[in-house]
Amino acid sequence: MTATRARPAENASPRTARAINDRLALRLLQQEGPLTAAQLKELTGLSRPSVADLVERLQESGLIEVVGESGAARRGPNARVYGIVADRAHVAGLDVRVDSIGVEIADLLGHTVTRAALTVAPDADPAATVERGVELLLGAAGGTALHTVACGAPGLVNPVTGRLAVTGELPAWHGDLVDEVRRRSGVPVLLENEVNLAAVAEQRVRGGAPDETFVLLWIGGGVGAALVLDGRLRRGFSGGAGEVGFLPVSTTGRLPTATNCDDGFHGLTGSRAVCALAREHGIRTAATADAAAAADAVHAGTPGFLDALAARLAVGASAICAVLDPGLLVLAGEVGAAGGQDLADRVGDRLARLSPLRTTVLPTAIPSGPILRGAVITAMDSAQEAVFAPAG
Repeated sequence: MTATRARPAENASPRTARAINDRLALRLLQQEGPLTAAQLKELTGLSRPSVADLVERLQESGLIEVVGESGAARRGPNARVYGIVADRAHVAGLDVRVDSIGVEIADLLGHTVTRAALTVAPDADPAATVERGVELLLGAAGGTALHTVACGAPGLVNPVTGRLAVTGELPAWHGDLVDEVRRRSGVPVLLENEVNLAAVAEQRVRGGAPDETFVLLWIGGGVGAALVLDGRLRRGFSGGAGEVGFLPVSTTGRLPTATNCDDGFHGLTGSRAVCALAREHGIRTAATADAAAAADAVHAGTPGFLDALAARLAVGASAICAVLDPGLLVLAGEVGAAGGQDLADRVGDRLARLSPLRTTVLPTAIPSGPILRGAVITAMDSAQEAVFAPAG
């Protein structure tokens, strides 16, 4: 077990204290996995009778169940091991991209039940795409009632309305799909910028300190960043924190506009720019010049190409670090994941020459499906807040 001893409710009414202690026990079972009553007593600091009472309450409410037995030397009969009833509720994550829609269904503890995906052609009919996306989600759920859905999409999420504000060349059907999922599913649908969800997954899977600060730099078809400051995801005044594709740095000398970031950091390090740079170094790339093609180029990259790419990435990274001083920069997205530790080391070396601020550069801990994982974690956390609220 990794958890430290938690503090039970103090100076509260009996009803409130029971609710707080039940919630504490559920949180420990979620974090640590199945536990015996003795382990719950140790971790909560509650008395043996209080633990026995809360275990009985949680079993009667259908939140926990006996999942096995644990042998203990010289303790007589094996102790019962209790675990959360994970299939009490199911959640869904949606990853809505320019050219695809991905779905993951998971139980209350985030264990994957099923995944599904579909490709969206550039000339696809928007209304038909929305319908196919909804059918993909409902089909993946397979008749299972969903508790919460979390959706990640590129663009700005209005912090007041919770709706998607499409920017630049992003397809308008993204917002329509989220609205239709809300209408058809009848359950809470949470919307978040997709790079922010990747950072949520990074923070949870990598297991950093609860109050850590880092910036996740996404390099794929486009370029974006997510800011986790003092353990909290920061979205900014209008939901646009991390729109680093608009940083005024480029190879053209021109400036980006409010509606086009091709002459910004996006034009310097987005997939088309990465593929063009690869061709300059004699590396063949697919004509699509999309995120997958850029990742393939990085996989096949020569030292000279990787150094040139690292130099470009370090320009934007130095601007980010000069303002935020995060101490940790994580390279994610298709290109960041493909570059791995090699590219991270090169960016770190170049960044150290540009900035006096010490910044560790690491590759993502989730090279595959970070947006879906972040969506599932977000939906799971929200569902747990609702489900793990036993009456006192």
